[in-house]
Amino acid sequence: MKRFFSLPLLSLVAISYSASAETALFDGKDLAGWQQPAGTWAAVSKVSLDPASSKSFLSTPGEGILLNSAAGHTVDALTKMEHRDCQLHVEFCVPKDSNSGVYLMGRYEVQVFDSFGKKDVNFTDCGGLYERVVDGKGVEGRAPNLNASKPAGEWQSFDITFRAPRFDAAGSKTENARFIKVLHNDQLIHENVEVKGPTRSAHFNDEKPAGPLLLQGDHGPIAYRNLRISETELK
Repeated sequence: MKRFFSLPLLSLVAISYSASAETALFDGKDLAGWQQPAGTWAAVSKVSLDPASSKSFLSTPGEGILLNSAAGHTVDALTKMEHRDCQLHVEFCVPKDSNSGVYLMGRYEVQVFDSFGKKDVNFTDCGGLYERVVDGKGVEGRAPNLNASKPAGEWQSFDITFRAPRFDAAGSKTENARFIKVLHNDQLIHENVEVKGPTRSAHFNDEKPAGPLLLQGDHGPIAYRNLRISETELK
């Protein structure tokens, strides 16, 4: 199913853009579109909370879902494809207290976490834009505007419109990366948020015009499906 994003009128970023055809980042079958080694990431047909421990998944062999590990810990997964400006759709399922993240360009994280029912949320909660580390200290970070989380074990979604950083001909950065719009379960949680550099635990500590999508796999059990991207050109 194709999704279409309506962009708000923004004073800092013009909204004219052209979008490419939507690309499936995971074909439901294997990790052919992902960098190797991919650890224990594998395709399954179903995940559900383990009745013996809501912090774990039970899985069914098959196709359609990307699961990081039965044990809950493996390497981060990076796409072979590198993106610039994009519109990204991600569906994820997280067990109780588990943790992952979606890193645009392998550098800028939208947090995945079991945050259901929390009254006060911050950047470490689901949908948060994670903090950066400068001189050994955490700085910035942005909490979601609201807590849109579903209970652990239920499928959730992000729809992200992202503008990559800009560079001049000499390779010097002229504009920071920006999350133009982030929806969590169809609710607006971020709008026009600038990110001044790679966030904590990024795969790359530098900044480039393009980079791969990264799914964090070493912080607990996590399942993803329907990973779809349309590259855009945000003016």
